[in-house]
Amino acid sequence: MRVTHDDGTVLELGPGDAYVIEPGHDAEVLGDERFVGFEFQPKAAEEYASQ
Repeated sequence: MRVTHDDGTVLELGPGDAYVIEPGHDAEVLGDERFVGFEFQPKAAEEYASQ
């Protein structure tokens, strides 16, 4: 997954990576494999997560 923050910084994540994604970003899955992420902040999952 690639995350581009509003300030222009880019973060690329792969299998086994732990990360914090702050508000103000766009994210995209790279390649054809499924990306599975775990959200640990319940409010964010309720407000922003979608299938």
